[in-house]
Amino acid sequence: MLFGTMESWLIWNLTGGPDGGLHLTDVTNASRTMLMNISTLDWDEELLEFFGVPRPMLPEIRSSAETYGVARSVLPGVRITAALGDQQAALFGQTCFAPGEAKCTYGTGSFLLLNTGTDLVRSRHGLLTTVAYKIEDQPAVYALEGPIAVTGALVQWFRDRLGLISTAPEIETLARAVEDNGGCYIVPAFSGLYAPHWRSDARGVIVGLTSYITKEHLARAVLEATGWQTREVVDAMNADSSLALKVLKVDGGMTSDNLLMQFLADVLDVPVVRPMAVETVSLGAAYAAGLAVGYWPDLEVLRRNWHRAAQWLPDMDPSGGSRSTRTGSGRSSGRSAGSGHRTRPDGSSPGSAATLSGRPGTASRRPCSVRRRSVPRRPYGGCDGTHEIASLSAGVQGQTP
Repeated sequence: MLFGTMESWLIWNLTGGPDGGLHLTDVTNASRTMLMNISTLDWDEELLEFFGVPRPMLPEIRSSAETYGVARSVLPGVRITAALGDQQAALFGQTCFAPGEAKCTYGTGSFLLLNTGTDLVRSRHGLLTTVAYKIEDQPAVYALEGPIAVTGALVQWFRDRLGLISTAPEIETLARAVEDNGGCYIVPAFSGLYAPHWRSDARGVIVGLTSYITKEHLARAVLEATGWQTREVVDAMNADSSLALKVLKVDGGMTSDNLLMQFLADVLDVPVVRPMAVETVSLGAAYAAGLAVGYWPDLEVLRRNWHRAAQWLPDMDPSGGSRSTRTGSGRSSGRSAGSGHRTRPDGSSPGSAATLSGRPGTASRRPCSVRRRSVPRRPYGGCDGTHEIASLSAGVQGQTP
């Protein structure tokens, strides 16, 4: 009986299976089993004893890029030279090779990884410390990871459960019909909260509902929920590491939503960039394999192979108001089309948390006014009430069937 992850099964079968197949894994996949010591990069005897896993059944741990063996079936004679976990492969495919470089993959859930170099940073703010990659006999590179449970899945819920849109892309059109969320916020803790809270008992909440709120406001709140969750993870990373985020590279299906990408740039106050190659996981594995066989000589060559498809620049001044309003200059030509960020007549900027004040006696007006505040830079804990909203969500005890 042998135990391993998917790539172990593939390598074993490709190299012969029962007829002398190689039982191998790499450091990134081994780290996901909770059985590897990420400092020594070897199976941890204490953990093996605790979980009752015999060491002989485990694969040999190797680097992420080296020649493991030669295929004997399916592709006879082809060298097998790389193995990476999916999120680590996306980090590699985004060429985040330097400490401080980060990527976030936006799918049904989202995964943000920050390269911390050869330093193993142990998180004190609710993140995961993981192995990013290891090239042959070079030192291992580590990363901080912040998984977010529900991002694209919230759009699916908006479409399939509420029936307010018929296709996922329609949510951007709906959200653009209003200038802000009307004071409505959503915490999509459908099955708990992941990083940085780790509360399995949390349940989703919608706050700020008034008679003024329409499906357009809800659509905008759905998209903004992804932005605020990303902001919490980035704040935690900045608190854990001296490597402040300067640029966020993004990939995944949600990156086609220009409004969401612009909102991310605003609340993070850093440029958000999307590459030409959308399949960064496959690309990362191919990059690692090419390095191992010498097709690419080094990481710098791979970095030059990365090309930008779109960029969104921050359009919100941390000290108050939008940059374009305060300076009188237009938005950067580097931003993709259709990602404009609007401001109110008074120069204040949408996108941050809201303060609600009633307007009684004015039937022709909306039930409340929404005064936006600038996005503050905090070391950790959300911004302008979003952390408190998340804490409220964590305090709601879910009644599971």
